Order: sequence, then C-alpha cells, then structure tokens
Amino acid sequence: MIAASQGRLQDRRPVSIIDIGSNSIRLVVYEGLARSPTMLFNEKMLAGLGRGIVSTGKLDPEAVTRAMEEFRRFRSLSEQAGAVHMHVLATAAAREAENGPDFIRRAEDVLGTEVHVLSGRQEAYYSALGVISGFEPANGIAGDLGGGSLELVDVAGTTIGDGITLPLGGLRLQDMAGNSLEVATKIARIEVARAKLLKAGQGRTFYAVGGTWRNLARLHMEKTGYPLGVMHHYEIDPASAMSFLKQVAKGNIERIKGIEGVSKARRALLPYGAIVQKEIITAMKPSRIIVSAVGVREGYLHSLLPAAEQTADPLLSACEELARLRSRSFTHVRELVEWTSESFRTFGIEETVNEARYRKAACLLADIGWRAHPEYRGTQSLNIIAHAAFLGVDHPGRAYLALTNLFRHEGLFSGLAPAFHELATPRYLERARILAGAMRVVYLLSAAMPGVIPQLRWRKRDDGVLALVIPKNLSGLYGERPAARVTQLGKVLGLRMVLAVEGQPDVIVAK
Repeated sequence: MIAASQGRLQDRRPVSIIDIGSNSIRLVVYEGLARSPTMLFNEKMLAGLGRGIVSTGKLDPEAVTRAMEEFRRFRSLSEQAGAVHMHVLATAAAREAENGPDFIRRAEDVLGTEVHVLSGRQEAYYSALGVISGFEPANGIAGDLGGGSLELVDVAGTTIGDGITLPLGGLRLQDMAGNSLEVATKIARIEVARAKLLKAGQGRTFYAVGGTWRNLARLHMEKTGYPLGVMHHYEIDPASAMSFLKQVAKGNIERIKGIEGVSKARRALLPYGAIVQKEIITAMKPSRIIVSAVGVREGYLHSLLPAAEQTADPLLSACEELARLRSRSFTHVRELVEWTSESFRTFGIEETVNEARYRKAACLLADIGWRAHPEYRGTQSLNIIAHAAFLGVDHPGRAYLALTNLFRHEGLFSGLAPAFHELATPRYLERARILAGAMRVVYLLSAAMPGVIPQLRWRKRDDGVLALVIPKNLSGLYGERPAARVTQLGKVLGLRMVLAVEGQPDVIVAK
C-alpha cells in the first residue's frame, strides 16, 4: 500500500481505466470509486489506431506497435499509482477491424487483464451514463464523437433510451471522404438523417461529448472572449454555434483565434467534427448545446457504484470532499448549511431546487481558503471554486459559489472579478451577497469551530426588527464587529436587523 498524504481522502483506493479509442488511448487513475470522481493521474497518446481502417479494414500497424509500448507504460503507471483495479475499454476501431481480435489478445497479454470491447450499443449506454453522472439533471440527446464513430442516445433524468452508432468519427469520416470536406458534408448529412431519435430532441439540450468537440468549444470560448475557462457545462446558443461551425467546416482553421492551444495531431479533425455537429443541429434543432467533460470512462465508473451512491448529488458530494480536506471543521460547515437554510426561510427568500443546492455547496466551501494569507483568501478561494472539477453545476452557478466566498472574505461589495459578476446573473449576485453576509456574521461568532451556529436564533420583534439572538451562555461572543455585520446584512436585505443577547437590552452599534 502506497502511503497517501493528508491531502488525500484516506478511505479511497485508486482505480484506473484505460480507454482504447480509434484516435486516442488514455489512462486515467481515479482517487477511488466516488459519485464525483477525482483524477489522480491522467495521460493520453494520439495513437491513431483507426486511421485508414475504411480502406484497409485493419488497425494501422504502426499505431498498433506504438499502442503496445504505451500499454506497458500505462500498466506500470497504474501500478505505481496504487490502483487496486484496472479496467480496460476498447471502442469502435478495435471492435470493427479485421485484426481487432489479435490486437485485443496482444493488449490483454501486455496489460495483464481483460479488455472489454464495447459494442456500439454499450458505448452509447456508457456515454449516456457519463452525461447523467455529470448533469443534475440531464435532459436531451447525448452525442459522443470519437475517432471511429458517433454515438447518439436520448437521456432524461436517469432514463437512457436506445442509442444509435453512426460511422462519423473524425478519422473515419476523413477517410471515407478522401480528405474532401465537401464529400464529408454529404456523408454526414446522409448518416445523420438515419438518426430518427434526433427529432425527439427538438427544443431540448444537445450534450457534446468527445475531445474534438471540446476543442471546438475551447476555440469558441476564445472567439467570444468567454471569461471562464472551464469546459464542463459550457453552454452555446445554437445560432452562435452554427456560425462558428460553418467557419471551421471550411477548413481554414490556422487563422482561428486560439488554434495554437490545440495539438497539431487534433487540428486536422476539427473541420470534420464541425461538419458533424452542424448536421446534428440542423436535424435536431436543440435549444442549446452544452459541452460535457465526462463520457464513456466516467459512465463506466458510475456503473460500478452502489445504486444508492449513483443517486447522490455530484456537486454536493464533491464539495463535501473538499470541505473535509481543506476546512477547519467539517462539522462547522455542515452546521452552516442547516443554519442558512433556516435563515433564508426567515428572510422570506424562496429558492429553486438548484439555488438551494448551490447555497448548500457554497456553505460547504466557505472555509477552504483559510490557510492562505488573509489578503488573498478571497481571490484564492474564488479561483479554486471557479476552476474546480465540479459536476452538476452550470457556469452561472459556479460564479455564485465563487463570488459568495469572495464576498465572505473581501466584503459584500468587492469589485474584484467583475467578469464573474456578469456571469453570475443579477439574481445569483444578490444571493451571493446575502449568503456571504450571513457567513460574515457567524464566522465572527464561532471562530470557525462547531457548536455555536445551532444555538443562534432569529426572532422577529413586535417593532418589526429582526434580531439574531445569542443565548446567555454564549454572551461573551457579543461584540461591535459581529453586531455591525448583522446591521450590514439587514441593509442588503432591506430589513432592520440587530444582534442581541438573550434577556439583555440591545446595544446601539455605531455606523
């Protein structure tokens, strides 16, 4: 057993997945089986196994040789990382090539374990399960574009419809079209027309899965000057997407802003990915395109979880883990979750399901920056939260979580991170200030330690004043600073508020 540092969750045992795709081969070692899995190690190689498979019917021989060498290395890396299980998945190229069975046998000898060759239906299923694991809830059509195939499947909550596999992976489409983008467009149009399930997606979400589409989304971010460089849950309006995809589909990609951030091995496939997505949008007419950073690997991992864990909230699960690792007291932040729930009801603030989830998440994350220098706790916490590998949260929600922590440390009207103010929307911005204002009160009263928050009670007086009442046994915690912060919270809410001690007269706080 490899000794884990205190920065690791001690109850986890690493597990690895090797994903053998038509274009890339990837090793991911996860910290352990969890509702919101954390990558411990991640590496890939662009082998190009499926290059030329249309004309030869076989896996590229040079790519096979390179893959075997990489398998040896991936096995050693998996063992070095302490993985107790290694799962190996193979997709389109390996299942369709004439020499696929021989390749699989050799791979199993090198890796020392069974290789699961997924059928097209299984690949679509695990891709859909990955999308379900990453969105709360998922509702639309998931499209997973690989090097050899495109899987399309309907997802609605936890329900997965029948999927379809089309021969529209980037490498395959390039090969079938003889490197002609015009021919590729005709092929894609004919093949996408076979996907009758797309009609059921009209007005719903299209979830774009796969490396080619993620790279296209990153270029779209660059083009539009988007302020948050997080790929998961990046949302694109179909009209904006079509305009951009038409540009990429012409093939003049070297002039596109940000193209230097895409590896040269991937660039040639971008126009083909753009062509396929363009045809899907035309056929489906989705309300929005959302990029998913999770797919087959995460779906397969999700399938290994007990049923009870599969239904857990991915965002709250991840935030609880971060709170255990970084906060001064996990009990304290959980007390904060319950107390703010009661407080928002007292304030008359109604929350949607997502708003309640985001408030709970923000409370769990409220103390993750305490080890930083006081002058930088706010900005450091904002950056950690904004760019964390969270699932089950959209980008405005991320901004809500990040700004709450910023305001908690820097003040309720901090002008830092103006782009996040806009991303959060006015409603989330207001909620972030209210929640941060409540946090700024209780942290001064509790010293970030448990036991105090559950004893604080809101009491509405006959004169209309809302008092936060400290019990007599904790009267020593009363002071000018927390009293002033209660008054400030009241101003944000448009309420008259005071801090009081049970059975004692109010103290006038200087403005």
